[in-house]
Amino acid sequence: MVGLHRLQVNLPEELNADKLIPSFSPFVCEEEGNMLFRMDVSVGEAFDVSALSEIGQFDCGGANHGVYKTADGYVFAISLPGEGAPLACQMRANSDFTRCTAVLMEGSLVQQNFGLNNALMMAYAFAAATQDTLLIHASVIRHAGYGYLFTAPSGTGKSTHTHLWYKHIPGCDLMNDDNPVVRIVDGEARIFGSPWSGKTPCYRNISAPIGAITRIEQRPENTIRSMAPVEAFATLLPAVSSMKWDKRVYLGICDAISHLLTTVPVFWLGCRPDEEAARVCFEAVHVKN
Repeated sequence: MVGLHRLQVNLPEELNADKLIPSFSPFVCEEEGNMLFRMDVSVGEAFDVSALSEIGQFDCGGANHGVYKTADGYVFAISLPGEGAPLACQMRANSDFTRCTAVLMEGSLVQQNFGLNNALMMAYAFAAATQDTLLIHASVIRHAGYGYLFTAPSGTGKSTHTHLWYKHIPGCDLMNDDNPVVRIVDGEARIFGSPWSGKTPCYRNISAPIGAITRIEQRPENTIRSMAPVEAFATLLPAVSSMKWDKRVYLGICDAISHLLTTVPVFWLGCRPDEEAARVCFEAVHVKN
């Protein structure tokens, strides 16, 4: 169960889940209930996509994902990072991503892990898009029971800033370092740990109400201000996993962000990578009980 959503992954006997996708171990759930999506996994050869309509080739964290339209959904061709890298996985999904199949290419465990992990991440984000659920590119620190999200383009300093909080603000712990789940649950905005945490192995099945969201930019001085709703919306939209060409997904994401902004403050932080930056941010954004 990820972000209170159940998902089912059916692996062939020759694949061991604990070895193939170990980051999912903390999220195993034996309880029955409605499934967000089901994914059947096999190992085999890539099928021909030349007759399909190509939407585009997209960079995803240095890895190339090709997207193709079928009569009833999509096909994703997921390659390893690096120019000219080999194909790791093909995923076929129906139009609402409730039924998916993933074909892993013959290769190393690392290659298959990368392919399946990315397939599951995309299936989750797009299946949940209409359920007030966002998979957001952010690093999250928890303090006094509240989760604080930091967003920025890759390499800008999200992880550095959360580390500064952890080091200099007593009582902090890391919830996720790359792709947490944000949900509106009974009118409350909550942040959840997920099986996707980038280069930092932080896979925690925990949640907290959101205290604030902060956009980080590198600056020679440490300064912070609150964002107006329109600016905040424009800041968050690029940070959320979405498909602009798919009306169902895109409108669902836009609605979820709009709901989020009615309950959560968003800030802009210009900062250096130092202790003062963490303290300036903390004093401005933390929930004062």
